[in-house]
Amino acid sequence: MPEVGPRCHELRINDSGQTWRIMYYIGTDAIVILDVFNKTTRTTPQGVIVACKRRLRQYLSTVEAEEDSDR
Repeated sequence: MPEVGPRCHELRINDSGQTWRIMYYIGTDAIVILDVFNKTTRTTPQGVIVACKRRLRQYLSTVEAEEDSDR
């Protein structure tokens, strides 16, 4: 999902009568689930994209702070 960030992807899961989406980020040592939602339209809701960007920023800043403290 380039709208969210690099190495971000969307997994589609078709269930009976519903389509679920899992937004995730593939890091060097983790896969981070950014959101899981029921998608009812062809486009991803803007609120989901904003929330995923925020969660990704939080994760990356935490990882960066941990790396700095290890030095």
